[in-house]
Amino acid sequence: MAKPRSPLARWLTRHLAYPLEAALVWLCVAGFRALPVERASDLGGRIGRTLGPRLPSHRTARRNLERAFPEKSAAEIDAILAGMWDNLGRVVAEYPHLDALAENRTELVGREFLQAVLDDGRAGILVGGHLGNWEVPPAISRKLGLELAMVYRAPNNPMVGRMLLDLRGADSATYIPKGPDGARALVRVLSKGGHAALLVDQKLNDGIPVRFFGRDAMTAPAAATLALRLGIPVAPLRIERLGGARFRLTVYPPLDPPGTGDRTADARLLTERITALLESWIRERPEQWLWTHRRWPD
Repeated sequence: MAKPRSPLARWLTRHLAYPLEAALVWLCVAGFRALPVERASDLGGRIGRTLGPRLPSHRTARRNLERAFPEKSAAEIDAILAGMWDNLGRVVAEYPHLDALAENRTELVGREFLQAVLDDGRAGILVGGHLGNWEVPPAISRKLGLELAMVYRAPNNPMVGRMLLDLRGADSATYIPKGPDGARALVRVLSKGGHAALLVDQKLNDGIPVRFFGRDAMTAPAAATLALRLGIPVAPLRIERLGGARFRLTVYPPLDPPGTGDRTADARLLTERITALLESWIRERPEQWLWTHRRWPD
């Protein structure tokens, strides 16, 4: 169990560490905003490739890759890791340019399915993962008039959190922090006919074990559970980086709900189908997924 921090440590964190961290983030954002989107993305990629391998999470990513792809050589694993850090660096650098990415740098496939979600007169859930630049789909949805409630993990630093919400366009979208209160807020949005987007590829300790790259991984069943409970569609969406700061967003038709008659069993089956789909996308472009998560138990 972690030792509780002293009042002095909490004061220093709140009044010194957090403001300094926020100032550094603001300077980085201002610098990337001053550059054209392609140059900002390229610079972010170079920074990511340089700094990423020096971080402790690099070891976690390597271990995950070696377990997920036991057939790949060390050189192939190194290449995927380099691509992952390049992609992550670009995601960070592209935050000030999300509107530009959505406006003219993303090819949209399956527009009719996204339009159907908007026009069918009922709530709906879009599911995806931390692939490509996962901040682009909400920006595109806003431009098409589809407001999405986004569930996210709030940063420890509230000053940085407010900055990120501003970059994401929180003035025109609903952002719901993870946790019990957030879950209730999400249910309220969907019960009123709203729409939500969930990234379902991260570990959830109180989730359910689902096979992911051949091993059980604790997985959030919320998307499947809510869809079955409320009788609303779940449509997968995939964002791919095509090169530099250009993307392809593919929206798929809603998944057919299982019909075993057992809602718990159906939720598990639907969660397994969503997870299998995400795994197939990751296998195609492993360098574009965020392998730094502790996704599997040791």
